Amino acid sequence: MRTRPLKVALLGCGVVGSEVARIMTTHAEDLAARVGAPVELAGVAVRRPSKVREGIDPALITTDATALVKRGDIDVVVEVIGGIEPARGLITTAFEHGASVVSANKALLSQDGAALHAAAEQHGVDLYYEAAVAGAIPLIRPLRESLAGDKVNRVLGIVNGTTNFILDKMDTTGAGYQEALDEATALGYAEADPTADVEGFDAAAKAAILAGIAFHSRVRLDDVYREGMTEVTAADFASAKQMGCTIKLLAICERAADGESVTARVHPAMIPLSHPLASVRGAYNAVFVEADAAGQLMFYGPGAGGSPTASAVLGDLVAVCRNKLAESTGPGESAYAQLPVSPMGDVVTRYHISLDVADKPGVLAQVATVFAEHGVSIDTVRQQGKDGEASLVVVTHRASDASLSGTVEALRNLDTVRGVASIMRVEGE
Repeated sequence: MRTRPLKVALLGCGVVGSEVARIMTTHAEDLAARVGAPVELAGVAVRRPSKVREGIDPALITTDATALVKRGDIDVVVEVIGGIEPARGLITTAFEHGASVVSANKALLSQDGAALHAAAEQHGVDLYYEAAVAGAIPLIRPLRESLAGDKVNRVLGIVNGTTNFILDKMDTTGAGYQEALDEATALGYAEADPTADVEGFDAAAKAAILAGIAFHSRVRLDDVYREGMTEVTAADFASAKQMGCTIKLLAICERAADGESVTARVHPAMIPLSHPLASVRGAYNAVFVEADAAGQLMFYGPGAGGSPTASAVLGDLVAVCRNKLAESTGPGESAYAQLPVSPMGDVVTRYHISLDVADKPGVLAQVATVFAEHGVSIDTVRQQGKDGEASLVVVTHRASDASLSGTVEALRNLDTVRGVASIMRVEGE
């Protein structure tokens, strides 16, 4: 074993960073044995140096992150501060000074992944980011390496534990959205400002990263259609149950039928109870991958939290350190396919539409005519009426999102339609 240690700079020492430091310290001998050389924590950049951090030598703490990554003896930089800046500048500076980078920064990677990969390649170093998508769940490495010889056609998953916890509570207890969110907040699953989670921004960033890797094409956050889950109601869950379904916030990345483009989207959807993702409970994540030769694969586990995310970071750290010893680099960006990202209007799926309508003869015929005029075929219809008011639930066959949007717009203009109460896609069938 080489005696000179590989030196690691840690940027950020919050929930994840502190756990990374703890594991590096307590498992130092095991890490050295797995890597082939000692792995030493050489510095920790933080914003509040006065905070007590158990198990970390105060002499390692610094507020000058730039000076830390510029040190000529740093082999690997672990970035867990998040956000765009200063993370982007610090990562590129690390590359320029010969350090490889392990990151958990989904926001940055989904926006500037191509530029960061190019900078890493230019300087002959690694950029690894398993922890950016699904916490402890091994997902990026299987897609990038284990399935490198296969053709991935679809990636469908629950990639945000907060939203899954909320929807699971609504499903199993009958709670409303706000009640379930309050419980998630009290248990620490939801942030004080849950917007990034419940409006789908977090999942959209992860979808961009997954789609890029799965389809060997560049997919940015701006390419991902995003719809939050704040409008999901108890009535939606009641309708889902009548169909033998539940509701999940899904990240869906898929190759077009002709193979000439891809789509990436995040939105609530009804999925059959028979689908493996329907049984994913609480704050857990799961991703379903469909490939030509491998068939259907599912990856399941805790998708967030200090320990699970640190596990993924340490896995990348070991791989990068091994590459350093071998004076080589691992897989970089693979965007050779250059498949364009199609707009949401091209997506084809089934839909569940709930309408508030007048309870009088001829309404159903009017509604059916609108669907037919826009080329959307109806599968089933359920109607309930009382005291001049009625609800009409329509489930369609597969149709394009553009056709469905035109249908809904026309329905809103009918005098007999009081309102469109809910529109939800039906996936996983």
